[in-house]
Amino acid sequence: MIWLSVIIVLTAGAMLPMQAGVNAQLARSGGHALWASGASFFVGTLALLIVYTGLRHPWPGIMQLKEAPYWAWTGGLMGAFFVTSMVFFAPRLGATTLLALVIAGQMSASLVLDHFGALGFNTQEINIWRIVGVLLIAAGVVLVKKF
Repeated sequence: MIWLSVIIVLTAGAMLPMQAGVNAQLARSGGHALWASGASFFVGTLALLIVYTGLRHPWPGIMQLKEAPYWAWTGGLMGAFFVTSMVFFAPRLGATTLLALVIAGQMSASLVLDHFGALGFNTQEINIWRIVGVLLIAAGVVLVKKF
């Protein structure tokens, strides 16, 4: 089962540069990065609604939704910022540099989130090996951008 998880996550990761390119093309055609990001979210929302309905999962009630902490509702804002940034910077940086920077940012934030057990993550203290790993990723960003 772990291999299936790995394959699915790798596939999702491979879709990031494709999504950036597709959405950047949509922005060129539509005239603006914000328009393309909104269109992307609209299509994604429709797809998720169709899949969720097709799976026949029960819809959550208002009381269930009220139990979520206030910050749990900010994911859409973060997603909008991320997608719009990808749309705007993909043609300027290229796929490799764009995603190298994304990965470096993800790893840096992940170190802090894990260390403090923030946002529901299990606590994993920062240690020298984790820091070296993130620094190696940062070195990769520099190499990718330079060469």
